[in-house]
Amino acid sequence: MIRFLARRIAFGAGVLLVLSAFVFFLFFVAPGDPARMIAGDKATEAQLAMVRKNLGVDRPVIAQYGTFLSRALTGDLGFSYRNQQPVAQIIARRIPATLSLVAGAALLWLAIGVPIGIMSARHPGSFRDRIGQAFILTGLSFPTFVLGMMSLYLLYFLPKQAGLTLFPPGGYKALTSNPALWAWHLLLPWSTLALTMAAVYARLTRGQMLDVMGEDYIRTARAKGLSEQRVVWKHGMRAALTPLVTQLGADIALMLGGVIVIEQVYGLQGVGALAVQAVTNQDRPIIIGVVLLGGLFIVAANIIVDLFYVLLDPRVR
Repeated sequence: MIRFLARRIAFGAGVLLVLSAFVFFLFFVAPGDPARMIAGDKATEAQLAMVRKNLGVDRPVIAQYGTFLSRALTGDLGFSYRNQQPVAQIIARRIPATLSLVAGAALLWLAIGVPIGIMSARHPGSFRDRIGQAFILTGLSFPTFVLGMMSLYLLYFLPKQAGLTLFPPGGYKALTSNPALWAWHLLLPWSTLALTMAAVYARLTRGQMLDVMGEDYIRTARAKGLSEQRVVWKHGMRAALTPLVTQLGADIALMLGGVIVIEQVYGLQGVGALAVQAVTNQDRPIIIGVVLLGGLFIVAANIIVDLFYVLLDPRVR
């Protein structure tokens, strides 16, 4: 187990090393003035001189990359000259909004999608199955931004015109300041993201359960007189969890790097909104920081998924 975990961590560290090298050579070694790329087109000569000194552009490329890597390992992701703040501090202020959105939505889409998938798989071809498949097709057909705009119109603008305030228009409130206000501001974003993702998990659960429920060991468990609930949840669902865990790990990792559409629609100042602003403003230090953070999330999620494989599947052990 320890050797398995050590190999996965070493592989993940190698992936992050390759990603850091790619980002470094893309932004620092590509043709052009790296100081101008980092500081922006409106930077003064004094600012450019300071950036060149910090980057050490007069040194060999390998030495520059070593400095870049050592700083990244200590949490120093550079300095945003447009915002006049360290990139790590800017991202740290945005992570709580994205983390709150993804964590709440993930719990919600699992609570909706997995039971619907199980219901459809237990009654294939029945009326329940058709309801489940209608939910899946509807959820997959609706773009996230359309569902978000509809939610705002139906649950905020129309009640507001009638003098009612059911939900806030958007924005993020810190959990530590007021948990109730935090949840109230996130209810619509959670629901919008969860409904689209629940359709994906319902379809995946249904497909996996249909395969699993036809296996010999399921028929044996039923022949032994086990209840249907125990057959489904203890034997069938455990075997179907592996692809679900894989999908969940990938989805959460990608979303922690920024749920761009949801954050833009609801005005949540998270990592996704920060990335959009950085690309618009050509703020390259922030772009570099967000890319490295996203890579870290993906590697960490894959390691956690591999550990769940060991716990769920005896064949892996």
